[in-house]
Amino acid sequence: MTALAEVEGIEVFYGASQALFGMDLTIQPGEAVALMGRNGMGKSTTIRALCRMQPVAKGSVRFDGRDITALPSFQAARLGIGLVPEGRRCFATLTVTENLIAAARPGQWTLETVRAFFPRLAERSAQQASTLSGGEQQMLAIGRALMTNPRLLILDEATEGLAPVIRAEIWAAIARLKAQGQSILIVDKTVKELKPIADRCVVLERGRAVWTGATTAITPEIEQRYLGI
Repeated sequence: MTALAEVEGIEVFYGASQALFGMDLTIQPGEAVALMGRNGMGKSTTIRALCRMQPVAKGSVRFDGRDITALPSFQAARLGIGLVPEGRRCFATLTVTENLIAAARPGQWTLETVRAFFPRLAERSAQQASTLSGGEQQMLAIGRALMTNPRLLILDEATEGLAPVIRAEIWAAIARLKAQGQSILIVDKTVKELKPIADRCVVLERGRAVWTGATTAITPEIEQRYLGI
């Protein structure tokens, strides 16, 4: 089976500072993979490289068997890479509906299906994004990514800073997407909530993948050593 997304041996620099050292990551169709590690270990840089938002000094990035290492980010997005960025980054002055249709592409996800998936977005359709709560903005960010009809959905810290009740709602939504066969790459720190959703986990330490395995195989020792739990 051809991997849906594959990062192989990539090295990434910010100026003279190296952030990734031969990073490897593979995501199969329909698979949910968790990318974990302490802050500053290269998780967001890996995502930026995969989305083609960050140049790669060495190694390759492939999507559905195609080498996309040299592609600009907008072309990678057109191939089917949808990003829910850290910090949500909704268009503050646009309404909920305008945010959703801003990057819409044809497919199963439409205004109607996204509103059905997140009923709160239907209730807030005419409100500006800046007036939404943090949880509602996160739903909007996920809905906006779904409107691109991505083959791979990437969620960077999707529940960070949210109240426990809203966190549970977002996790339930992600679980529903996984059950529908959506391929997912998710960055988060909460092993308990990732275990029912992610098929595999890749743990980063100082820009390298240092542990890969089933999420259910993460032991307290691994959590303590690599995740600071």
